Amino acid sequence: MADQGDQDMAITINIYYTGTDGSARKFAEEMVSTGVVKTIREEAGNLKYDYFFPMDDAETVLLIDSWENQEAIDLHHASPMMGKIMKLRKKYDLHMRVERYITDDGGIPQADKEFIRK
Repeated sequence: MADQGDQDMAITINIYYTGTDGSARKFAEEMVSTGVVKTIREEAGNLKYDYFFPMDDAETVLLIDSWENQEAIDLHHASPMMGKIMKLRKKYDLHMRVERYITDDGGIPQADKEFIRK
């Protein structure tokens, strides 16, 4: 269970799925085509669930997965969707590298804002 301090911070998880012969991309395509991604995006606390493809690595897919808090992630992990995801990961024989980030509630420093074009 998340402590009270974590309740106001969004958590973003970058998952790099790597396979062979295009299997990571096929995994992401099946996640979308079967409606798994749509269902996850509708789960309470989900802020983002999007796949990206690195230009210099055709065998890797990046999932950027953001949640309101740890409790939302825990509920997602306990949901039936995790079984479907794990089954597809196994089907495509994917390996994973995971990075986890917590939102900086202080915002973007003034010194960095000049480099951001909106």
